[in-house]
Amino acid sequence: MDHFLRKASFSSGSKSIVRIIAIGAASAGLLYLNNNPDSKATVKLSIPTILREHLAFQGHPSFVSSDHWQFGKFPLFLSRVDPALAGDVAKGAPVAVGDGGKPSCGCLGRDFIANAAAKIAPAVVNLSVQQDLNGFTTVRSMCSGTIIDADGTILTCAHGVVDSQGRQLTTKGKIDVTLQDGRTFEGTVVNSDLHSDIAIVKIKSKTPLPTAKLGSSSKLRPGDWVIAMGTPLSLQNTVTAGIVSCVDRKSSDLGLGGMRREYLQTDCAINAGNSGGPLVNIDGEIVGVNIMKVAAADGLSFSIPIDSVSKIIEHFKKSGRVIRPWLGLKMLDLNELIISQLKERDSKFPDVEKGILVPMVTPGSPADRAGFHPGDVVIEFDGKPVQSIKEIVEIMDDRIGKPLNVVVKRANNEVVKLTVIPEEANPDM
Repeated sequence: MDHFLRKASFSSGSKSIVRIIAIGAASAGLLYLNNNPDSKATVKLSIPTILREHLAFQGHPSFVSSDHWQFGKFPLFLSRVDPALAGDVAKGAPVAVGDGGKPSCGCLGRDFIANAAAKIAPAVVNLSVQQDLNGFTTVRSMCSGTIIDADGTILTCAHGVVDSQGRQLTTKGKIDVTLQDGRTFEGTVVNSDLHSDIAIVKIKSKTPLPTAKLGSSSKLRPGDWVIAMGTPLSLQNTVTAGIVSCVDRKSSDLGLGGMRREYLQTDCAINAGNSGGPLVNIDGEIVGVNIMKVAAADGLSFSIPIDSVSKIIEHFKKSGRVIRPWLGLKMLDLNELIISQLKERDSKFPDVEKGILVPMVTPGSPADRAGFHPGDVVIEFDGKPVQSIKEIVEIMDDRIGKPLNVVVKRANNEVVKLTVIPEEANPDM
């Protein structure tokens, strides 16, 4: 390209040609220059149809035809290249498609957001919670939800449909559920968990109900496209799009107290009324439940990962509530860099490659009674090697009152075996 530019001579008023050449290079199009001194200099650029449709040349609004733009003294001719033939020109180079079909090369078509939204849209509902005060009906809150089962099971947020009075959860009032097709139903809260902010509402219908499919949040990576759907500010059937900013944002990162929680952070536009609505991947599957945003910032929205929600739903089905074991340990996942720093500060720090550090033990807790010490590194839990807090949480599941064998390493590589008996966590913690 540098050689090409050196060979071509341009007048000071014809710098737009550089932009044209850059477009040709970037688009893997076919570029031709006619620099014959006896004729007008021309550039011919052949680019795939899909790119051509999205080109917008600012500063030069006039054009002769859709295939012939005039830039100063340089007429630009765009010859169509069929996407099916572009691969032959570039020896099999991938070509994006824009007809809504699934690209064979793994590229995203121009309709990928619309297609994903269309798959789940009929199952997205609006929930308005009403309460009668002195004979007047007032809307107390409004949120979104998704029908996840044909029996009328709706997944939504707890803060939108229930009030907390100590450990007692009460429905805020009458729940009106409105589908996108205009049908309305009266909903009933059947399960809720304020700690995770997840609730299940049910409606009864004599006609079939649309449903949405649950996906997997564990497959998400920072930068993946996601779609937020719901009824923000009471505006029905709203779709916003963005990317995943972080897949494991800790509640402690957000200054939230209580037990440890993890969120998906996205830059999708989320507003009041979006809470409880689905976060959707490009396959039209639910990968999260939209919960909150940072009021003083744009592009900081948070959702509960659907993998966590699925476990909560299992607890609801099994016990009618979420049972959370509590050990009384503050824990930190270790990696090579953290371990090297700790060993620099304290030469007695145990020789480990991975594990979970225990910086603090709550006095009087099950862990304290079991003999845990600050500075312990957990390397085995219930007979299984562990290297993350998430693994410990998955092993404990809902095992309350059942002994668990733990192996920890201490200063000077002392290996200690402990037995801890989890207690049920206080929901007010």
